[in-house]
Amino acid sequence: MQEISLPRPQRSRSVRSRALGAVLTAAALLLAPALALAQACENPKVLRLSMIPTQESVRELTLYKPVIDLLSKNTGKKIEFYMPTSYASVVEALLGKWVDVAVLGPESYVIARNQGAAVDVFATYSKKQDGVQEAGPGYKSMLITKKGSRFTTIDSTKGSVMLLVDPASTSGGLIPEAQFGAKVIKTPLKQYFSRVAFSGGHDLSTIAVFDGKADVAFVATHRFMNAVASSKGKMKVDDFNILWSSTLLPQDPFVYRSTLCPEVKAQIAQTFLTLDQNAEGKKYLENVDSDRFVEMKDSNYDVIREAGIK
Repeated sequence: MQEISLPRPQRSRSVRSRALGAVLTAAALLLAPALALAQACENPKVLRLSMIPTQESVRELTLYKPVIDLLSKNTGKKIEFYMPTSYASVVEALLGKWVDVAVLGPESYVIARNQGAAVDVFATYSKKQDGVQEAGPGYKSMLITKKGSRFTTIDSTKGSVMLLVDPASTSGGLIPEAQFGAKVIKTPLKQYFSRVAFSGGHDLSTIAVFDGKADVAFVATHRFMNAVASSKGKMKVDDFNILWSSTLLPQDPFVYRSTLCPEVKAQIAQTFLTLDQNAEGKKYLENVDSDRFVEMKDSNYDVIREAGIK
């Protein structure tokens, strides 16, 4: 008897095809975010570090060597330092992806985010109590004059020569205008003072007032204390009048580029957040007058946005 092969119903094949297609589509949808992340995240062989210009950046090899060594050890990567020329140059470096990890000022951080820099804040210093600088992750902007000068009250500073630090400085630019100008003298700084200039650094502003090259200056409490300490006895806190202080501001944000791979970002964050747990890290913390690092998030800097940076 001849065996007869019956054709399989076409409908069954169609059903199986559709079912298989649905499974593959679902799998693709589930895998898409992971695949996109794998393709999008960056894992460079070299991490480039930078910071806004401060007194510390001039001595960065001494101050930052312990943490650079730890960062290299924990990430397995070579660390290169990018020396900036201004606050804006660090923001430009982040926008251009020339820098992967940076120390920004609160205002320059908000500016960088507003200009489209893909950066996330992960930590900041918790400062030791030192003179006018209180303990913790905050600081203040203050108006200083030299003791013995005629500038002993806010009213007496009208028409004087005043120094700010940088157009993108928080305590040496934004806050003096937003809090002192708008709420205390109720006049734009350029109209109240006879001349307004930028020194380029809190230490330079402090020295200029001490040397009589400027009448008044707005400086950050911790940067002011750094300048006094670095003078090795030439300058003392008692050599200055402090005529005004701002509300408490968040310390400088430490940021990394958002597009770095998650494991790299975790290694960077842990390096800083555990500095107080090893000898090399403690050397760095001592260099920057801090006892540890604390976690920070973007909303911690809303006070800066509210001051006028939109």
